[in-house]
Amino acid sequence: ASQSAYKRFSELLPKEERENACSARVPKSQILTLPELRANPFQHRICHVFSTSETGDDSMSFEDFLDMLSVFSDSATSDIKSHYAFRIFDFDDDGILDRKDLEQLVNCLTGQGEESRLSSAEMEQLIQNILEESDIDKDGTINLSEFQHVVSRSPDFASSFKIVL
Repeated sequence: ASQSAYKRFSELLPKEERENACSARVPKSQILTLPELRANPFQHRICHVFSTSETGDDSMSFEDFLDMLSVFSDSATSDIKSHYAFRIFDFDDDGILDRKDLEQLVNCLTGQGEESRLSSAEMEQLIQNILEESDIDKDGTINLSEFQHVVSRSPDFASSFKIVL
């Protein structure tokens, strides 16, 4: 798999950089052209979570790219998938999913269009439901273990969280 991954990675680079694809970084704008990410509502978060860029530009090295593909592959365990899903959904990177994260999560999933956007009452109700389902210690937020507990009860989760090469 890593050969096809390498090929895909190097195709995202300008021709003159392809020979040194191992040491090159692909800018986020190029990563977002991958068909698997183009339609993904979390594309920006995915780049952010997998990028090890020190400048914070969300560019990816080949290692980053491979990590991303392996997490989204069928061979990744649901523990690994849920760990990364949690990080992707944790919009402010503070290690918990709070109401604000959940609101952004719902907006990503329902789309930003006017007709698909939830009213604030619907949003409130939905977040309430999510917390009731998931917030085991009732502190108003969802931590990683609570998130993984919910995921373990939804068999569809792992299959919906993948990028096929």
